[in-house]
Amino acid sequence: MATIVPVMAELFEEAFERAGVEMRSGYDLKTARRSLNLLTLEWQNRGLNLFTIEAGTLPLVAGTATYSMPADTIDLLEHSVRTGSGTSQRDTTLERVSVSTYARQSSKNMAARPSQVFMQRLATEVTVTVWPVPDGAEVYTLSYFRLRGIDGIASGIGGDVTSVPPRFVPALVAGLAYMIAVKKPEGATRALLLKQAYDEQFDLASGEDRERASTFLRPGG
Repeated sequence: MATIVPVMAELFEEAFERAGVEMRSGYDLKTARRSLNLLTLEWQNRGLNLFTIEAGTLPLVAGTATYSMPADTIDLLEHSVRTGSGTSQRDTTLERVSVSTYARQSSKNMAARPSQVFMQRLATEVTVTVWPVPDGAEVYTLSYFRLRGIDGIASGIGGDVTSVPPRFVPALVAGLAYMIAVKKPEGATRALLLKQAYDEQFDLASGEDRERASTFLRPGG
């Protein structure tokens, strides 16, 4: 069975129809695009979506503690320091510490193999600070899995929604319809019903988009 990926114009038209209004002008397209970008930002606050997880590496430089992550980074999920290569490659997990724990560290400039990572989610970028500061004894690489942002639409309505997997497209349309209804007086009477439909669609998609690995809990003793 072929995977159907609707083009953006069709998604906008479907959302307007659900809101009970017509898409008539260029401004309607502009306001729909703006709402769609805000919707994808909201998804980033709703929790973990597996399709936004991305692996990466970052070379660590001797004497340098703080590094900038890719611009669309939201958070780091896993992080380790990598040494060696090939069959001798070894990844050692880095402990993530809070701002207060890092602030209390008296020897911030101590040089050795990093064992901890402190992350700052700033307004314009995400940075990571490793401790101890990398020394020159080995070549160190930060290996990580990060949560990245969902691509928005800068302009126009051409193309499709390839940055969002098909299983999330119904939730995207339902959410867009709700946001349009809130902004349009003629669609206000449908807003509550559309909000309920949106929450249901997102719960269905996010419930399916989960880890399948088995989890075992063992009491401490």
